[in-house]
Amino acid sequence: MRIVIFGGAGFIGSSIADRLLQDGHKLRIFERPRVPPYRKFSPAESVEWITGDLMSAADVSAAIEGVDVILHLVSTTLPKSSNEDPIFDVQSNLIASLQLMAAMVKGKIPKIIFISSGGTVYGNPAYLPIDENHPTNPAVSYGITKLAIEKYLMLFQNLYGIRALILRVSNPYGERQRIETAQGAIGVFLSKALQHKPLEIWGDGEVIRDYIHVSDVAEAFAKSISYEGKQSIFNISSGRGVSLNELIGEIEAVLGEKINKNHLPGRSFDVPVSVLNNTLASKELGWTPAVTLRDGLQRTAQWMRNHMLFINGNK
Repeated sequence: MRIVIFGGAGFIGSSIADRLLQDGHKLRIFERPRVPPYRKFSPAESVEWITGDLMSAADVSAAIEGVDVILHLVSTTLPKSSNEDPIFDVQSNLIASLQLMAAMVKGKIPKIIFISSGGTVYGNPAYLPIDENHPTNPAVSYGITKLAIEKYLMLFQNLYGIRALILRVSNPYGERQRIETAQGAIGVFLSKALQHKPLEIWGDGEVIRDYIHVSDVAEAFAKSISYEGKQSIFNISSGRGVSLNELIGEIEAVLGEKINKNHLPGRSFDVPVSVLNNTLASKELGWTPAVTLRDGLQRTAQWMRNHMLFINGNK
């Protein structure tokens, strides 16, 4: 199939692109100006690299011309900082996504797959594990905007027949995660541990999250490309809750050394427990996570060792 990936150079997008190339798809990767390809592609791999602005109707229309499927992976904000400027969050993410949907209608593009946030759209859980029918009460602007995009995708599906799939991903981690921003607990903890810096723990370390390796996320997207069933929303998760204290223990086992920790007061916006039920994705997509936490941490640590600019203070 001919597929355009908005945000295909990022941590998750690049893993998805590599996975789709294995299936022989023809890719068009849309990125911001001055973002270079994340690797060299072989002549046998069909990749068209283009740059532009997601807020530009002309750029978006050109990017989606002639494709069969759109993957929408772009977000300009992070969960922890989105409340600081919700207007920017809405303008740069929701409005841009609506313009993309309008371009799909005009260009007669039949299908879109959107990466949503299983970690923020649900809010405080009413029950565990959280399934797709769980109430959605996000506590951060990031989650509110993701949920609004979901709702508009369903609206456009009902109004115009666009097929929309929404993958609510829990807490992804793995290779190519940006070291300089260290987004996510695993990225933060591993990068600091490899530099022998103490970890900052908000609260008592018993906050529980559901971590999933990026290769499993990529596999879920690969399965979604050919999905023709009736469901639209899927949790993509490991289905296993891991506390920060347990996560640190796993990292210590992988690195073979103890890690220093500094405990700070807990944060009001941190949901105590978030574990997603992935049964629907397993049933409908034929997808199950394959990478264990220990194996995923080992792979991520090795990648970080090879790519960090500073380890132990040496360049």
